[in-house]
Amino acid sequence: LGKRLILKVADIMRTGTANPVVKEGMPVKKVRLAITKARAGSASVVDSKGKLSGIFTDGDLRRHLEIEPKLIDKKVKDVMTKNPTTINKERLAAEAFDILRSKKIDELPVVDEKRRPIGLVDVQDLLKAGLV
Repeated sequence: LGKRLILKVADIMRTGTANPVVKEGMPVKKVRLAITKARAGSASVVDSKGKLSGIFTDGDLRRHLEIEPKLIDKKVKDVMTKNPTTINKERLAAEAFDILRSKKIDELPVVDEKRRPIGLVDVQDLLKAGLV
């Protein structure tokens, strides 16, 4: 119970090379490599100003592979999930868990006050922190 009351998103979020951030014009094949290199399940997608415009997940990849024969050559902005749910690093990690559970999603971008991605919370991070 104690961890649920004090652990913040900033304490468990993935940052740096573990937080893949890609530009809207990047082809899906390069986004897939960025996700794999980071050992993540998604990449945050940013516009030309560096603001979060979407997220591209492993689930998006699987869903689009069935209907898009040339998916890997498409720009990620054409197949990403637009306007994803986000969280601030100062929120409690338990709140991140509640969001992931209620929205039935596995990744949650962490953004600053200007909506720039600064981290990523994955359901696995919550498991490692002992919140699940």
